[in-house]
Amino acid sequence: MKLKHTLLLAALTASVQLIAQPSQTKEMEFHKWAATPPMGWNSWDCYGPTVTEPEVKVNADYMSKNLKKFGWEYIVVDIRWYVDNDKAHGYNEKDPVFCMDEYGRFIPSEARFPSSAKGKGFKPLADYIHSKGLKFGIHIMRGIPKVAVKKNTPILGSTAHAADIYNTNLLCPWLGDMYTVDATKNGAQEYYNSLMALYASWGLDFIKIDDLSRPYHQDEVELIRKAIDKTGRKIVLSTSPGETPLASAEHVQTHANMWRIIDDFWDNWGQVKEHFALFEKWIPYAGKGHWPDGDMLPIGKIGIRAERGDNRFCHLSVDEQHTLMSLFAMGKSPLIFGGDLPSNNDFTLSLITNKEVLDINQHSKNNRLLFKDNDIYVWTADAANGDKYLALFNARDGEQPEKVTVKLSQLGIKGQVAVKELWQNKPLGKVSDELSQLIPKHGVGLYRLSTVKNKK
Repeated sequence: MKLKHTLLLAALTASVQLIAQPSQTKEMEFHKWAATPPMGWNSWDCYGPTVTEPEVKVNADYMSKNLKKFGWEYIVVDIRWYVDNDKAHGYNEKDPVFCMDEYGRFIPSEARFPSSAKGKGFKPLADYIHSKGLKFGIHIMRGIPKVAVKKNTPILGSTAHAADIYNTNLLCPWLGDMYTVDATKNGAQEYYNSLMALYASWGLDFIKIDDLSRPYHQDEVELIRKAIDKTGRKIVLSTSPGETPLASAEHVQTHANMWRIIDDFWDNWGQVKEHFALFEKWIPYAGKGHWPDGDMLPIGKIGIRAERGDNRFCHLSVDEQHTLMSLFAMGKSPLIFGGDLPSNNDFTLSLITNKEVLDINQHSKNNRLLFKDNDIYVWTADAANGDKYLALFNARDGEQPEKVTVKLSQLGIKGQVAVKELWQNKPLGKVSDELSQLIPKHGVGLYRLSTVKNKK
């Protein structure tokens, strides 16, 4: 009886610890594939559903030459690469020309991706990207194509056909390409197995699956996880869009490498500001291999043929872009650049090549909101060597700078520290009691605090 009580107490203690520390999930094998937040480029913000093979290649060339040494590595082709005649500023749902194989699986449009001809799929493009020392990714929609159901295509590896495995529950409200895959049906797992096997044969390293997170399609998430694992290939899984329900946090942690916490994010201050509450809520669930995703960075030259807005450079101010990058760094979000890389100007390049800011995103620990006060937010994190990172955000709308003060005791620091401002790489001297700075409207002060050792 005493042994039973001991075991029960141990189980209850473990449960309490799990609830108290939600980020401490059991490490899955696939968590090793994204040990730090993924960093890459996605075609959506600049090319919408119309990106072409040459455009993907020039972005890969730029990343390989200019960004790979800073940790940027993924090149991701976003939505509807299987449509010959899609359009900017929305989708062609009137008369789309779909490209699909005999097993109901979408394949790349040869009109847009010429190297995919003769059944080669994305392998030639993936090989090109791999030759640059980078990794290749694609976007897909959850489910099975409606055109596959209409043709009742066979499912590879099963006696079932497309019409046997679909239902019309919770269909995507903004794009009508797909039906839901009914996880209870014979052939459902085999369908996703066949998809992931095809993608693995192309050399896929990353997959973003849309219409999966909100609402959270747990059954299909599980089908996808099993299918990826079955390939034996290290394919990072990103779910979209958001906000993913917080009630599903533990499940998504153990099935995906990154998941969206916001809907599509564009270059306006209101959406930047939304991220403060979201990262505060989701930072406890960030950890090795599983990262809350603040969506793509809408910086640089975007809107070339995008869903939203015209051809432009990011509308956010310089201060607002520094705030965006600092918050994504502190929030441990994946960094997926949305602009056309070859069009970068010097300022945009400075945002994505600041080694210390990227180090916060990739390697800092114990990231947390220290305090907030009427749209003043103070975040902190620990560097690997024991230094402290500190971010002072002024999200207020007043025209005058706001003075933000942090006591060193709030950071657990005793004694004197040397302060360096990270965006300008500028030493600010030493402080011994508090750090107090004027922060501009919608701006940030981002600092590294290093303990000053007394000389004996």
